[in-house]
Amino acid sequence: MWVELIQEVRVAQMGVQILFGFLLTVVFTPKYDDLADADQVIYIVTVVLGAAATGALIGPVSLHRLVSGRRVKPQAVRWASRLTLVGLVLLLATMTCSLLLILRVATDGGYVPWLVMAMVAWYVACWFAFPLWLRRRHTTR
Repeated sequence: MWVELIQEVRVAQMGVQILFGFLLTVVFTPKYDDLADADQVIYIVTVVLGAAATGALIGPVSLHRLVSGRRVKPQAVRWASRLTLVGLVLLLATMTCSLLLILRVATDGGYVPWLVMAMVAWYVACWFAFPLWLRRRHTTR
């Protein structure tokens, strides 16, 4: 289970690190000063969420390195799995805020909240609902 978990984390880590890296550059662009106060708050929240997601998704790697060879693999797998799940929830929040900020800046449409909510529903379906449904349907007792 450990090898599978680390492979899953690698995929999520790459995405969150790229997103976080791009987020960090926004504040240094001339356009940032022109953002409305609400958009600057959304940006700050997004960066903090991205930092938290990065920490949670890198956590299992550090956990593995620090407890390797200590005969605590079952506990390490459980904690790494929890960190990964927390990281995915934080990544969902980061993606939501990022999308909200980008669409608010890119358009004046009143449809932006609806579009963001639709994407959140899509993420929840892909990342949580479908896997949980599949687990429930195909897990033998």
